[in-house]
Amino acid sequence: MKVFTRGQRFRLAAWILGLSLILSACGAGGEGSAELDPNKKLNVMTTIAQIADPISVIGGDRVEVRSLMGPGVDPHLYNATQGDIQTLEQADIIFYNGLGLEINMVRVFDEIGKNRPVLAIGDVIDAGDLLQDEEGATDPHIWFDLDLWQQALAAATEELKKALPDDADYFEANKVRYFEELNSLKEEAAEKMGQIPRDRRVLVTAHDAFGYFGRMLDIEVVGLQGLSTEDEIGLSDIEDTIAILTEYQVPAVFVESSINPNSIHAVIEGAKAEGLEVQLGGELFSDAMGEAGTEEGTYLGMFRHNVNTIFEALREGAE
Repeated sequence: MKVFTRGQRFRLAAWILGLSLILSACGAGGEGSAELDPNKKLNVMTTIAQIADPISVIGGDRVEVRSLMGPGVDPHLYNATQGDIQTLEQADIIFYNGLGLEINMVRVFDEIGKNRPVLAIGDVIDAGDLLQDEEGATDPHIWFDLDLWQQALAAATEELKKALPDDADYFEANKVRYFEELNSLKEEAAEKMGQIPRDRRVLVTAHDAFGYFGRMLDIEVVGLQGLSTEDEIGLSDIEDTIAILTEYQVPAVFVESSINPNSIHAVIEGAKAEGLEVQLGGELFSDAMGEAGTEEGTYLGMFRHNVNTIFEALREGAE
């Protein structure tokens, strides 16, 4: 008889619950694609705000965009509720990141995709441009590479054009203007990161969400957890991180808005015991953005906040 661990039992129960929710919610939806009302705004649902905010800009006044997951919500662990499935069933188009980020919702998307457009925008990225960990798992945090994110958003824009072909030129013009802002942000970020002494360009965070950010801006990234927040943090992970901090005399480490900060505090205390004073550099936004209505609640503002926070904390000796 197979004996399941506690984690395996939890995931099995979540899978069974998710499947039952899918069958009950989708069974009443009927067959065929949803008909669009030309007199109403296009109802777009996304999983994460990193998709919702750019699409709201590109879609303009032709779309109504909402995100399932708000500030502080971890998409790696998120399970769809009955209410979520009903909300998704009412959408005209659904965009999610894919690449394993919303792992607990894939069956939901597969089922709903039988009746309406559902796109994993990360799937358009060439496999050769994606990062992988030592075990071969794909890094899903592609919104931290501004070039890759443009590719993903371009695919989403094409879906908007298919849904509202009369507004295709409008969507394209908005996309071009928005991408110009992304390119300017990339230049701004590169200029600031370039001012940090090379031997201090080490970004230590709670989990490995900043790999694409580091690759784009030439920064070494150390995450205590793996690519998913389901990964456990061991004592050896903390000890290895402290060794890196000591070797490079890194002045600061960072917490994330959607991740428990205890592991980072353990690193700070461990470094102190080794004679190295490491500061808490501030809070970064990784898997979730800031509150709606704030600068950090926009994709551009969230990215700029991270750049400025990292720059201010690691710039010691830069001037």
